[in-house]
Amino acid sequence: MRRLSLPVIGLSLLLGTALLLALASRGRARQAAQNKKAAETTAQALQFPGEKHLAHIRQLTFGGQSAEAYFSADDKYLTFQHQGQFFDPRTHSPVGSNIPCDQIFTIPVDSPDGKPAAPKMLSNAKGRTTCSYFFPSGDRMLYSSTFAANPVCPPPPDYSLGYVWPIYDTYAIYTAKPDGSGLRPLTTEHGYNAETTITRDGKHIVFTSTRDGDLDIYTMDADGKNVKQLTHELGYDGGPFWSYDGKKIVYRAEHPQTPEQIKDYKELYARGLIRPGNLELWVMNADGSGKHQVTHNGAANFGPYWLPDGKRIIFASNISNTKDPAGFDLYIINEDGSGLERITYYPGFDAFPMFSSDGKRLVWASNRNGSVEHETNIFIADWVQ
Repeated sequence: MRRLSLPVIGLSLLLGTALLLALASRGRARQAAQNKKAAETTAQALQFPGEKHLAHIRQLTFGGQSAEAYFSADDKYLTFQHQGQFFDPRTHSPVGSNIPCDQIFTIPVDSPDGKPAAPKMLSNAKGRTTCSYFFPSGDRMLYSSTFAANPVCPPPPDYSLGYVWPIYDTYAIYTAKPDGSGLRPLTTEHGYNAETTITRDGKHIVFTSTRDGDLDIYTMDADGKNVKQLTHELGYDGGPFWSYDGKKIVYRAEHPQTPEQIKDYKELYARGLIRPGNLELWVMNADGSGKHQVTHNGAANFGPYWLPDGKRIIFASNISNTKDPAGFDLYIINEDGSGLERITYYPGFDAFPMFSSDGKRLVWASNRNGSVEHETNIFIADWVQ
């Protein structure tokens, strides 16, 4: 999101003192209104009609763009990526520095006083990071970063080509301690290496990579050894998550079929981009066998995560609003594609869901209650069956 700022020194040469005081007064009034809005935020205000499976919704982050929040194995912490400016939920005043592009943070799920805790940065504030995840032991983290290739933020994608996602070929997968120390790479192959999660026994990692010339899914041991390619179809296969027992993987995929689709995919891929217009959910066994398609709705479906029962999947989709790139809601579906049920009804962005280990809590990212357009924050709710 681009913010416009006024050249204050230039204005002071043109405007009189009275006008400057008037502008300051307006600024204070605007700040007071924002403070009032923040103070009035309650679980009821965060909930929308139809969200019968969600109770006691709490907002955990305020300001900027936060997403991909995932529980630690003991459900006590979340790790997520953030860019922009954090704000204090009580005063709406800025907290910390503005983050120019995504960095990894952690935050306690609960705090002694019941108020949102202050997020702590885990990554080194260099490059762009993505897709963080806790080792089940709690003593290590996974995430991907571009910092080794270049410490500055990589350029944004060319949106003149439409709604596209960048596939930066400088992403490497790293592991680090929860305080950010002990950083070491798990991948050294050139290309996009990201979208990484680990089995609950801590033995196997699944990730997405372009190391063999296309966007495919791979597994490797927790130490980065014994890499195995699981998908070989032309197109994007990514966003994989393990089932609770580690026997299956759910993922998102877009496989171009027509000559026009194949041409468009290859041309965008050559520019480090994909167009996520039609992402369907798939499931396969841990060794890559038994691939079967779960959704067949022609929408953009992503961020799938298994429910603890191992039979159902929660995910984000714009099936109800395919013309709006931000028009995503959460849905649940059975692995065989039956039983589709809508979970969120906020008229904007709801995505990146994950259940706690016992299935009693749901965390996700949403634009709801944002103070500015496109603000994305982390929310948590009790799950009601």
